Amino acid sequence: MRKICLIGCLLICSALSLKAQINTGRFSGMGRGGATNKPDTSQHSMPPDTLTLRYYFLGDPTPHTIDSSANDFSKYLQMPASYHTLGNNGNAAQNLIFTPRMKDGFDPGFHSYDIYQFNHDNARLYHTTRPYTELQYLVGSKQEQIIDALHTQDRGERINFSFEYRKINSPGYYQNQSTNHNMIRATVRTLSQNKRYHTEVSWYSNKINSGENGGIKSDTFLTNSRFKDRLTIPVNVGGPSSQQNTLFGSSTMNVKSAYKENSILFSHGYDWGKGDTIHINDSTDYYKFDPLFRIQHTFSYSSSQFEYVDNQPDSAVAYYSEHYDFAPVYTGTKLDAMHKWSTLSNDLSVMQFPLRGSQSQFIKLGATFETIKGSFPDIEMKFTNLMLHGEYRNLTRNQKWDFQAKGDFYTAGVNTGDYSITGSLSRYLSRTLGNVQLLFRNVNTEPGYAYRFFQSTRQTWYNYGLTKQNYSQLSFIADNPKLMYNLQVNYYIFNNYTYLKDFYHPAQAPLFNLLQVTFNKQIVIAKRFNWYMDYAFQQFQGNTPFHVPAAWTRQRLTFEKTLYLNLNLVTGIEAKYFSPYYADTYSNLYGLFVPQETTKINLNSPEVAAFVNFRIRSFWAYIRGENLNTFFAKNNYTAPMYADPNFVLRIGLRWAFVN
Repeated sequence: MRKICLIGCLLICSALSLKAQINTGRFSGMGRGGATNKPDTSQHSMPPDTLTLRYYFLGDPTPHTIDSSANDFSKYLQMPASYHTLGNNGNAAQNLIFTPRMKDGFDPGFHSYDIYQFNHDNARLYHTTRPYTELQYLVGSKQEQIIDALHTQDRGERINFSFEYRKINSPGYYQNQSTNHNMIRATVRTLSQNKRYHTEVSWYSNKINSGENGGIKSDTFLTNSRFKDRLTIPVNVGGPSSQQNTLFGSSTMNVKSAYKENSILFSHGYDWGKGDTIHINDSTDYYKFDPLFRIQHTFSYSSSQFEYVDNQPDSAVAYYSEHYDFAPVYTGTKLDAMHKWSTLSNDLSVMQFPLRGSQSQFIKLGATFETIKGSFPDIEMKFTNLMLHGEYRNLTRNQKWDFQAKGDFYTAGVNTGDYSITGSLSRYLSRTLGNVQLLFRNVNTEPGYAYRFFQSTRQTWYNYGLTKQNYSQLSFIADNPKLMYNLQVNYYIFNNYTYLKDFYHPAQAPLFNLLQVTFNKQIVIAKRFNWYMDYAFQQFQGNTPFHVPAAWTRQRLTFEKTLYLNLNLVTGIEAKYFSPYYADTYSNLYGLFVPQETTKINLNSPEVAAFVNFRIRSFWAYIRGENLNTFFAKNNYTAPMYADPNFVLRIGLRWAFVN
């Protein structure tokens, strides 16, 4: 606590005296309704404190800009507000707004830590007129620390590289829930001098280490004055053994989930088209090349390891016997479950751009061949897949209509018969009416492999008879920046949805539906007071074992004002609430959430937080007190026997530098 107070004092003093020398607010992007990218300004003609910065995702021509707002802490934490963990930042996390995995193809099946990890889908390929660096540091109660670092720069006009690092380290409030995650990612984008040959490279490495305690043994401990220090409350797994957790050193966790993933993607292509030399002035000519046809090859290699290890399983004999039918538990030997996978993929595609000068309209056809290897404590296996895919995209020149149709189909291999079809139509109406979108998606896929085969040093489970899952999604989305609201209506149809019916037995649910409505709205109450509302309504229909809160909401009341010309202040309170429901429990050995119908989670009180955020040009700071409700009510639960921590104080800093 002394460390947090010291950092807070330094933060406030620096905010009052800081005169920022840079300004990252000059971001250009592609807008709707005829708005286009502003032309890049050369470094010699730009003021020394500005830059133009945008980024793209792999395979998506739409440019994006960095969010520089200061009013939503969930963006700093890089976890949506609707997610909850098992009690500590970095533990297994689940979205209270039901979000099925809508992907086909091979799937190892472990996704409880996806929200923390880097992948190729969220990799950013940057373009910047100046080297840009962003640093973020957060320190919280119980020595919680988060470090984020980003650097990107262009080397000349044809090369850009970026580097990202993210660290999550949090000992937690309860026994054996310590976390220590490290994520690294690098991207490179190059373009030849004649602009015909281009490459994109994405590499990442994720290391997840999360303590698993099986929850507390009884909720009576939360109201017992002897256990005000939550670290003394007995837990189901791991016992009262000590654990060591250092920021950059090795962390000792007797019971943990340890996930490792490394992947590299290399994509390169050659374009045929037409080029012109544009005369700008007497000393400057610009060569413009418009591709008409492209051939592209993409290579990727991924290796992953999903492991659960308990070095002292004898301390949890009753827990393992009850939930996993381990009898007897062998004295002196650790419990270990490990899945290792490696995937080698090669894709060859051709693309045509019908409209010269627009890469937002294209037709793409291709084929992908995969080799997949699995390794377990006792056996190994090998698969192959052949997948055909196609895509059509058309963002009209006036940028009012955006149509996309995409599909892939597995014609041979272990995933034969898997397919995915997506179609979306978006229309910009006007500044008053905003943008509307219709979306359809249908996915047919094999269940995750963890449901079909799971091996540990105690038992091996073979699960035969699981059939392909089929999911359909119909969505209507309305986004209105002028009226400051976003509405999304989702209707899902599920057939053979695979889940765990207890801690280790899989099952598939018959046909059922889900209606889901989310609504976000900002209301300006007065000149400087704002009310931010987030709502979600959900209802299952049909015979289903799944449960979600029928209603979830987050309400933020803020005071926002600009002081001393450059200091943007945002302060206020935040409250979250969800209706009572049968929250999923958690199978720590599998690393999967499990539906249950015996324990209903009721909030003892809404989750309340108070915050002060401010920004001075390219410097952000935030001070946040969470779980204020624990001062007058018992800790809330996120899952059966998994309780929220006590009051948490978090202080964070974020800097952006332009070189």
